[in-house]
Amino acid sequence: MEIATFGNVAAITVICMLLAQIIKTTKLDNKWLPALCGLMGAVLGAIGFYMMPEYPAQDILTAIAIGIMSGLAATGVHQTFKQIRTNS
Repeated sequence: MEIATFGNVAAITVICMLLAQIIKTTKLDNKWLPALCGLMGAVLGAIGFYMMPEYPAQDILTAIAIGIMSGLAATGVHQTFKQIRTNS
């Protein structure tokens, strides 16, 4: 992956993190957040594949997989900062 296309993948992570924070304010149980982040990432990956010519995937399945991993990374980043803050 080229450095120029890294921003597209990072954008999916940031968007999924923001959407997860919005979902946390609802009555939905937080145990569903990782799955929802993965699903949101998949949708955003597919959208990115069709709308961004520089998206780092050659086919739709790869685009969806990149989106899922980016969405799940949002959960991982959040949990990492939460653990660091709790253990400090």
